[in-house]
Amino acid sequence: MPADYSGTWDIVSNENFEGYMVAMGIDFATRMIAKMLKPQKVIEQDGDSFTIRTLTTFRNYTCSFKIGEEYEEVTKGLDNRICQSVVNWEDSKLVCVQRGEKKNRGWTHWIEGDELHLELRCEDQVCKQIYKKSS
Repeated sequence: MPADYSGTWDIVSNENFEGYMVAMGIDFATRMIAKMLKPQKVIEQDGDSFTIRTLTTFRNYTCSFKIGEEYEEVTKGLDNRICQSVVNWEDSKLVCVQRGEKKNRGWTHWIEGDELHLELRCEDQVCKQIYKKSS
């Protein structure tokens, strides 16, 4: 049985976020603001259907998907690109592959204890984030 990701998660660490944003082509001013933010993830899971909201004081981002179904994702508020995304289970990890103008783009979520791990990939950069479940 895959993990239950539902809940509210607060960021506690954010490794190589700058390198990841540069690979995404995010402008300098936005990168400076984004580095100061403390995002919160709100995940709603209903079987294989997910809504993941990333909330900050600067911008919010929402994506909704069903496992195994490709969808067009418009990354408005992030790097403002359109890509074809598909999320699949790999054991109890959520693995997203995004096809578009950037190579090797996607992310992986998994849970270890009370921590939600997120690995963001773009080209040759990897950003590793850890979130703790809110009480």
